[in-house]
Amino acid sequence: MKDKIKVLVVDDSAVVRQSMTEILNSTDDIEVIGVARDPLVAADKLKTVKPDVITLDIEMPRMDGITFLRQVMSTNPLPVIICSSQAESNSQNAINALEAGAVDIIRKPKLGTKQFIEESKIIISDAVRSAAASRVSRKSGGTITPTAVMDKHRVAPKLTADVIIPGQANYKVIETTEKVVSVGASTGGTEALKLFLESLPANSPGIVIVQHMPEKFTRSFAERLNTLCAITVKEAENNDTVLRGHALIAPGNKHMLLKRSGARYYVEIKDGPLVSRHRPSVDVLFRSTARYAGKNAIGIIMTGMGDDGAAGMLEMKQAGAYNIAQDEASCVVYGMPNEAVKKGGVDNILPLTKIAQDMLREAMIKS
Repeated sequence: MKDKIKVLVVDDSAVVRQSMTEILNSTDDIEVIGVARDPLVAADKLKTVKPDVITLDIEMPRMDGITFLRQVMSTNPLPVIICSSQAESNSQNAINALEAGAVDIIRKPKLGTKQFIEESKIIISDAVRSAAASRVSRKSGGTITPTAVMDKHRVAPKLTADVIIPGQANYKVIETTEKVVSVGASTGGTEALKLFLESLPANSPGIVIVQHMPEKFTRSFAERLNTLCAITVKEAENNDTVLRGHALIAPGNKHMLLKRSGARYYVEIKDGPLVSRHRPSVDVLFRSTARYAGKNAIGIIMTGMGDDGAAGMLEMKQAGAYNIAQDEASCVVYGMPNEAVKKGGVDNILPLTKIAQDMLREAMIKS
């Protein structure tokens, strides 16, 4: 029997602490071993308990969460998940927390419909499993130094991309010289995407991205990247055109599909159930890319737990796309790329620092 994942919940709201405890303790493989109302109490508890994962609020009395996060990452590194509200200020603070070393962001649990509560349980529990499968090490400033591990707490996916975009045996794509790049990432993906996009020239092929992240936070993430990159980065809106020198990031809590009208690529943003336990889902984006871009596409799958994107990447390869997977050594969690490799959908496995160069080379070859 596997040991349970031990979690310390740090939040100034008693309701949130109770809700998180109930959600996580209702799973078979996770247990809350302690709660703290602020970082000073949490620091005291860390003297006697050894959690595998910490869930951390940002705005708390006596010490804010980011200050505490930096202390943890510089002295006793642990996987930390930011548990944040959807407030606009919190969105930017959560992005700052990722840069300081947090491995993921989740929304605070709240009351809602039965379906909403069940989805929240899936998302929160999977985030904890993914964090537990990641490894962080001490580094000045709190930046994660990733090392690879296999997924220890794999959970079978629920729905496939069929519920959003039905499968199709043969994909026929009108000839065009315009290329499009589809990217999928999860845990550790925010830093991976930052490195990848920062290394691209302003005339790069159009890029569409699914990064597993809650709604509201994707906008702040895109705005942050836009200030750092030569290309334009924005949170995707329905019917946005995919243009050279632009990257569109799927909005949190919405699926994003690549579509095509004549020579114009554009995106469709739509609701729907969780696919491969996620919304947005990489599988949905990749399947639509296979259908509407075919051999004109380049697929990239980055760090993350689980198998979202693996089936879709195989469909892309079968449609003629060229696909790249991030290698094990540079992944925070070698789950999604590993599953894509095992399915046979990957043409090249590369360190994160080599992916942009290979993508650009392939785009030039195909042009």
